[in-house]
Amino acid sequence: MSLALVHARALDGMSAPAVTVEAHLANGLPGFSLVGLPDAEVREARERVRAAVATSQFEYPQRRITVNLAPADLPKEGGRFDLPIALGILAASRQVDGAALAHHEFVGELSLSGELRPVRGALAAALRAGEAGRALVVPAANAAEAALARHTTVLPAASLLEVCAHLNGHQALSPHHAELPPLAQVAGPDLAEVKGQHEARRALEVAAAGQHSLLMYGPPGTGKSMLARRLPGLLPELDEHQALACAALQSLDRGFDPATWRQRPMRSPHHSASVAALVGGGSNPRPGEISLAHNGVLFLDELPEFDRRALEALREPLETGIVTVSRARRRVVFPAHFQLVATMNPCPCGYAGHPVRRCTCTPDQVARYRARLSGPLLDRIDLRVEVPVLDQDVLMARPAGEASAAVRERVARAQALQHKRQGVPNSLLDEAQVEAHCRPDDAAAALLRQAIARLRLSARAYHRILRVARTVADLAGATRIDAAHMAEAVQYRRGFDEA
Repeated sequence: MSLALVHARALDGMSAPAVTVEAHLANGLPGFSLVGLPDAEVREARERVRAAVATSQFEYPQRRITVNLAPADLPKEGGRFDLPIALGILAASRQVDGAALAHHEFVGELSLSGELRPVRGALAAALRAGEAGRALVVPAANAAEAALARHTTVLPAASLLEVCAHLNGHQALSPHHAELPPLAQVAGPDLAEVKGQHEARRALEVAAAGQHSLLMYGPPGTGKSMLARRLPGLLPELDEHQALACAALQSLDRGFDPATWRQRPMRSPHHSASVAALVGGGSNPRPGEISLAHNGVLFLDELPEFDRRALEALREPLETGIVTVSRARRRVVFPAHFQLVATMNPCPCGYAGHPVRRCTCTPDQVARYRARLSGPLLDRIDLRVEVPVLDQDVLMARPAGEASAAVRERVARAQALQHKRQGVPNSLLDEAQVEAHCRPDDAAAALLRQAIARLRLSARAYHRILRVARTVADLAGATRIDAAHMAEAVQYRRGFDEA
């Protein structure tokens, strides 16, 4: 009777809990039993492992094989357990040195030829393996991602044969060291390509400086989407901690690209996206678009066309910066500090208020269209700006606006002031910090008092106006919010129904 223990990692949201793969060989009729709450993908591992062991020139034991994935109450999913299961069987049959297994952890999916295929969540596994003081063996395709965990020894391998040669002392695997540039090159469309739209450009700068949410509305073809897609180019690069969090989330979605290290993510889901696609979900919960946009931008084009339930699901994450996905047997928390930028038309046909084209919508149709956005959701959007039709002379002239690089410098200076003063962007100030850092002077306070009365502002809107005014003051390098800063912040709060 033989028993082998192999260390592996499961996936549970952003975490990678430890899993011990126990392989036991016993006399009796040949068979393979896999226990420990595996899903269908994990149960299919027995066929992949059988073929991979045979094609790698090892002997597959013709005995009764029992593999337990402990702890038994943790759901196991994916092909990540193929490699540790194969190593457990080989160690139990004395074909691999079982003593060497204690100092390593393993994740990887096996092909029938014994080659290793990449898995999701390699970075999360690497971070936890380093905390446990063990080296992590990963498929070669996951090496660059896993090596971002700088305090973990990451050993990439191309096949089961290479892993076994390493464990048996024949040919050691070489550790992979991340070779990432300290600063990422900012790529993407430039703000200088936008013609006119000075008010919208200014709103985009204010939104970038304070990481505020932004809604742009206007007729089709006026440049709303064009402006929105240039927001990531105005944002400073991520610091290492933020970049690591983004990489870990993208790793869960098989979407991490080392070439985008420290670049702000931008997600732009189609308006047919479901609630689960937007906020996350599934029987084995995965991050949704709002989590994949963590520390970056979530762009929702044609906002009223999204499902009402999906939009309402954004309300809590916009306030808290996290999303909790609860299932009958699991509860997973994903980070979701995203910057929302959205666009919409003023009516279903798009031409309400157009200077030339006639709107064909009835008042009831316009009201129903705008009612797709609830009051509570609109109340959480800091800036609302109209993007009007361009004059033909402006449209035919060469672009004459500032480039993204110049705006990005001002945004970086404003954000540096915020981090020095309070440690977080202005959009994340809590109520106590708003009172401490967003005190207006007398003229600005009088203007805000009038705005509260005329626009019937809620307490939430009051605090959000103060945060935006603080950002406008930071862009101007002012220490106190004056009337001009407050007037601009109030102007952004006016909705399309008041414009």
